[in-house]
Amino acid sequence: MTERDDVDAIVEQWRRERAGMRPEPMAVFGRIFRLARLVGDEQERAYAAWGISRGEFDVLAALRRAGAPYTLAPKALAAGLMLTSGGMTGRLDRLERAGLVRRAPDPADRRGLQVTLTDTGRQVAEEAADAGLATQRRLLDALPQRDQERLAELLRDLLAAAAPTAAPDVTNRRPRTRP
Repeated sequence: MTERDDVDAIVEQWRRERAGMRPEPMAVFGRIFRLARLVGDEQERAYAAWGISRGEFDVLAALRRAGAPYTLAPKALAAGLMLTSGGMTGRLDRLERAGLVRRAPDPADRRGLQVTLTDTGRQVAEEAADAGLATQRRLLDALPQRDQERLAELLRDLLAAAAPTAAPDVTNRRPRTRP
């Protein structure tokens, strides 16, 4: 068994301070958030070797995964990466200046654009993907293969439960105020 960590201490502090609170979810999500941050930082360092950020890698990877001719509409990219059109434009501007993508009019839609990986962009996407995957593999190797597979299943189930359609509508709720 792994020794106790900072998240255990946080959960215990809540238990001590508010006996009826039931802070157990913090043990899961606190670790998910911390792990995402730590791995994200490592991924960022890995991608920096190619002069790109993690967000820029995500764009290159989406184009590469699309298959030849490695072309997508900016709207499709933004939707797939859960970005606003403004956020996508900024990333595309940087990637285009670096010579990793090119934008061109969509021949099927006069109002639309297409974004295509350049040959250099494809090479960067593939090499950066290998480096990022090596980082992820190194971290996951701390768990036996069977546990890695089970963790992936559990996280898939948790992600499905957290999908927007499963979330309760809290738009009109107001925080309770104390009298």
